[in-house]
Amino acid sequence: MARRKAPRIPDALLDQLLAGADPKTAFDANGLLDELKKALAERALNAEMDHHIATGEDGNTRNGYGRKTVTTDTGKIELAIPRDRQASFDPQLIAKYQRRFPGFDEKIVSMYARGMSVREISGHVRELYGIDASADLISTVTDAVLEEVAAWQARPLEPIYPLVFFDALRVKIRDEGVVRNKAVHIALGVRADGTKEVLGLWLEQNEGAKFWLRVTNELRNRGVEDVLLAVVDGLRGFPEAILAVFPDAMIQTCIVHLLRHSLEFVSYKDRKPVAAALKGVYRALEADAGAAALTAFAEGEWGRKYPAIVQSWRRAWSEVIPFYGFPDDVRRIIYTTNAIEALNAKLRRAVRARGHFPTDEAALKLLFLVLNRAEKEWTMPTREWAMAKAQFAVLFGERFAKAMA
Repeated sequence: MARRKAPRIPDALLDQLLAGADPKTAFDANGLLDELKKALAERALNAEMDHHIATGEDGNTRNGYGRKTVTTDTGKIELAIPRDRQASFDPQLIAKYQRRFPGFDEKIVSMYARGMSVREISGHVRELYGIDASADLISTVTDAVLEEVAAWQARPLEPIYPLVFFDALRVKIRDEGVVRNKAVHIALGVRADGTKEVLGLWLEQNEGAKFWLRVTNELRNRGVEDVLLAVVDGLRGFPEAILAVFPDAMIQTCIVHLLRHSLEFVSYKDRKPVAAALKGVYRALEADAGAAALTAFAEGEWGRKYPAIVQSWRRAWSEVIPFYGFPDDVRRIIYTTNAIEALNAKLRRAVRARGHFPTDEAALKLLFLVLNRAEKEWTMPTREWAMAKAQFAVLFGERFAKAMA
């Protein structure tokens, strides 16, 4: 089937629009361009309302119009926003609390960030607004994000991060006609005031000491002089790589990831009692008590049934030991890792919605946009940071004081 061409505005219609108007004022505030924006926006909003009524609950009908003033690139325009009897209409073109008129590119990027594919966006725009936006056009718009990704990945960073979480998630990417699993590695930094910042994204099929050395050198080249505490999920080669670049850093294995890895060896019906039995290990007051609890677990029912759990904990024990040196306030932050877990949940939802990606660049575009949206929601430090900050000041002394300066 031949692709339908995007409709071209006839010259006669353009002449009609410009008739009696000064072309020089077409782009001024409240000029012809703003009038066209208003007319097109109101037509699109009415199309959305028709779709909402047709596909919504029975008995819902239109209920007149409300007025809303929105800001455009040239000024402000007033729009007539359709209303419905059930007050359930939430327009996508201009959301209820949105006060800025979105550009077409912004809407495409926003839909892409929510996990919609290029062809899904094309169909969505055609269905709602009657605009024939080809997949090639939408790809061109979203490809512009790659320039932002490159600038973001090279931006300068803070000199000192008291806490950095390193984590990874798997994505499926088509490579030379074969769908392969690749790892996207994420570094999430916590500043001295408790605010969070994603330091970077790195996509790699095989991780190891050389890869992590490249990552840590990149962070150094972007201005990071010191990392006080690095929390990792058992990533191979990372402790050696980070200590080669940041020799004073303390390395801590993420307890949540260690537990999750342990439960991979366990049948579903045994997971709750095994997880409960392991609490005695990581809730011990100090390292010797934790080691004794691990020995008791190994000699008990679950340790004998699942010996691989004990082996995995003992392999990582040198990176588990620092955990026992922290007070409860700091333990809660590095144990629960709520910051990185919440972020990963958003990324996994977007990845699941997409299935697999045609290229590495397509994966990076989507993940960057999801991260960008997530960072806008980070307005406050975590609840535990106020107490943890005092503990960091004692534990790291002058190094933490420099981060606060």
